[in-house]
Amino acid sequence: MDSLFARADAIRPVHKKRNPSSDRTLSSIAPHTALPKSLRPSSPSPPTHKHIKNLNLRSQLTRQAHHAARTKSLIHDAELLFKEDNGGMHVESQMERTWRVGQRDIAQGAGEEAAKGRQEWILDGGPYRTRYTRNGRHLAIAGKAGHVATFDCKTGTLHTELQLQETCRDITFLHDQSHFAVAQKKYVFIYDRDGVELHRLKSHVEPTRLEFLPYHWLLASVGNAGYLKYQDTSTGQLLVEHRTKLGPCTTLTQNAHTAVLYLGHQNGTLSLWTPNLPQPAVQLLAHLGPVVSVSVDPSTGGRYMASAGADGSVKVWDCRNWKGSVREWSARGGKAQLEWSAKGCLAVATGGTVNAYNSPAIKSTFAAHVPPPLFLTHPIPHRPLTSVRFCPFTDVLTVGHERGLSSLLVPGSGEPNFDSSEADPFERKTARREREVKGLLDKIQPDMISLDPEFVGSLAPPTKLTTAVHDTVDIPFARLPRLERLRVQGLADETEVAEDGRGRGDDGGAGDDNGKKQSREEREKRKMRGKGKSMKRYLRKQRKNVIDPTAVAIRTKLEKQKEEKRVAKAIEKGEVEPRKPSALDRFRRS
Repeated sequence: MDSLFARADAIRPVHKKRNPSSDRTLSSIAPHTALPKSLRPSSPSPPTHKHIKNLNLRSQLTRQAHHAARTKSLIHDAELLFKEDNGGMHVESQMERTWRVGQRDIAQGAGEEAAKGRQEWILDGGPYRTRYTRNGRHLAIAGKAGHVATFDCKTGTLHTELQLQETCRDITFLHDQSHFAVAQKKYVFIYDRDGVELHRLKSHVEPTRLEFLPYHWLLASVGNAGYLKYQDTSTGQLLVEHRTKLGPCTTLTQNAHTAVLYLGHQNGTLSLWTPNLPQPAVQLLAHLGPVVSVSVDPSTGGRYMASAGADGSVKVWDCRNWKGSVREWSARGGKAQLEWSAKGCLAVATGGTVNAYNSPAIKSTFAAHVPPPLFLTHPIPHRPLTSVRFCPFTDVLTVGHERGLSSLLVPGSGEPNFDSSEADPFERKTARREREVKGLLDKIQPDMISLDPEFVGSLAPPTKLTTAVHDTVDIPFARLPRLERLRVQGLADETEVAEDGRGRGDDGGAGDDNGKKQSREEREKRKMRGKGKSMKRYLRKQRKNVIDPTAVAIRTKLEKQKEEKRVAKAIEKGEVEPRKPSALDRFRRS
């Protein structure tokens, strides 16, 4: 063994210091060995931006790319610190079914703190709609008869309770629990934590649904008029309003990953909207009847979406291709309310029953119209069920119905680990104030909302269309004159070029061929020469964005005549030899 150590030390480079605490054999062999490429972890190399000529810009972008790659690797390493498990229900034998376990058994098997999530609130003024804050600490409820309340669902502390004495259709928190918005009978009203009315948004008329985009500070609403409106809550101005042209809308949700809004309409159409597009980014026919509920899966970054129709059908869609539903089944009881959890659990409330389905069963393609394997079920006798919300960072599902609220325990549905910089359930007053200031400073502009969020920070691809006239300097296609852009695209109409070679806007200069100056009348007369022909007048009238077969045939005939004249002149000058006649010319088309 000593001789082996001596040989290994002789192979090791001399300039490296000997570390007696480490393995001497390993340290001597490691510099001369390498891991095979097939066993190395595959990591895509960051882009180098070699097509950029500016060296300073290229080096800056390369540093940013390497920094982003390093950040991703550090985030992947930080996931090892997540010690909490999302839990779940596991059966002891193949004959047992999780959906046969009731809420009483789940509450007894769960911990004392988790069992507090199973509650029943009997309230008057329903049916109720609910909304949680981003950290899952506070809950806001709104009854159709005008009962509005906000409270801390962990401690049971009531913040405010209002009796508005008018119809309330929806409620949502703004950037935190200190402000909330209520969609009332005629307008949208904003209240503070103590229930004091702060603003009345008269531009949001007859709202039915509300959504708040936390990273953009935008309050979105849709109403019976069919208009989707964005209100900037940091400046107070109405940012944009889109006319959907599809009638009243009662279904609105957002993709938390891209901030794109999903609207379900009465004719079965499902549309995706962004503030910077006047028309929907995606529009598809999801159901044969009205769309009553839409939800986006946050666990996959918005790749999957679930929709429910008035006929009771539930469909799961793949938002990457939109080539049809991945899975479809019929839910008993008519209109269904949907909600995805942070871990990909889908809750379907229909009739008097709440069903929960776990992935990957609901995301796997299945041709038959049968329900996926059921994970959990719970009957609720109070109909109708109007709202389904998962509480963030807990395994609690809150259902709003005619007689109040019901909180159910769904093991494994919540995210057990939270990021304190994004949403901290245990934050205090100072942390909340600092997070609000930081959110204002880091507010994202609305024009960055897109179906593909990866375009933010990327470079535009180099243009392929450049001018063919300027050989020394390449001018971008967008900066070319209109006639030059049409020439590059092959759409220029050059049938009106005068016989002397001058174009429409060329008047031959201020003098004639002999160099004498011409008056203004003579220049205008020469400029209009050849434009009185009936054929050219007809072609000028036909210059529009409509392909007319007659005009196309005339232009083709003129081009043919022009080519024949050019060939005849070339033959006269001796540049081209005349074509010899052939016996097959009789078969040529005239």
